[in-house]
Amino acid sequence: MPVSFLALLRSLHGHNVEFVVVGGVAALIEGAPITTLDLDIVYRPSPENISRLARALETLDARYRDPARRRVLPSPRTLSENRENLLETTAGLLDAMQEIGAGWGYEDAAERSVRRSLGALEVLVLELPAVIESKVAANREKDRAMLPVLRATLDELRKRS
Repeated sequence: MPVSFLALLRSLHGHNVEFVVVGGVAALIEGAPITTLDLDIVYRPSPENISRLARALETLDARYRDPARRRVLPSPRTLSENRENLLETTAGLLDAMQEIGAGWGYEDAAERSVRRSLGALEVLVLELPAVIESKVAANREKDRAMLPVLRATLDELRKRS
């Protein structure tokens, strides 16, 4: 399924969901030449924000990724209880998380973020040094493989400034 990061972001933004873009898409927005297949976000875990997130996910026909292909839908309850919500939507894959590998929740991620304009959208994006820290902390094989590219991008960006 092709992913439309903008469609996912528009839905979240349109429902006033408070979130930070993290992971590969954050690295892309910050200038890293990488490929990613999903949008990763950290969302504010307040009941009001979780309700807005649930409504946004409903419009995207979201369901949990399930190897048995059962149709398990996200709800305010599951979004409150689950640290990670790995979802399929009509716009592609979305990982909606309460915290990322560095143990950072929404507030922590927001403090390490910058506002970026993506067309008409303005979103909070985890800054590249923090993306690198989160990938080191997650310590997954795919994250370790991405680190040289992320570090080289950061070095290049620092040379330009």
